[in-house]
Amino acid sequence: MVKQRAIYPGSFDPVTFGHLDLIERALSFFQELYVVVAVNPGKDSLFSLEERLDMMKRAVKPFKRVRVESSAGLTVAYARKRKAKILIRGLRATSDFDYEFQMALTNRKLAREIDTIFLMPSESYFYVSSRLIKEIAQHKGDVASYVPDFVRRKIHEKLFSRGGRRPQ
Repeated sequence: MVKQRAIYPGSFDPVTFGHLDLIERALSFFQELYVVVAVNPGKDSLFSLEERLDMMKRAVKPFKRVRVESSAGLTVAYARKRKAKILIRGLRATSDFDYEFQMALTNRKLAREIDTIFLMPSESYFYVSSRLIKEIAQHKGDVASYVPDFVRRKIHEKLFSRGGRRPQ
């Protein structure tokens, strides 16, 4: 294990078993992992930042070397603030690679001292994405095998409870 800290940024809208799988994999390499729930004004999130932070904190409770925070700025600026030299990004398919590769090169241009490491989830979570889970849930499909139970309940509450957001 490298005695270094890494940053795992994402919107985590919502946190999935795929995200948790990557967190566990990253912890096998790094002493400390900051999971950074990103504020992305360009994305229409189902959950507020506070809800996403709360869900992630609950989900990573078993992992003692994980800290959960949020950031609205550049990820490399956050990494510098935390003295982290590594960004963790997940790759599921070749379509992810194009975007992630561009992002990694841009981050390298902005902060030469920070590298990006790509991790693949285990085969059982390879196809899982937050977007897919929200789509399944909006059509009243079962998402129990993709997210922790408390997240499943929050999705259902958000989509179908009185006062919650309704599917479009």
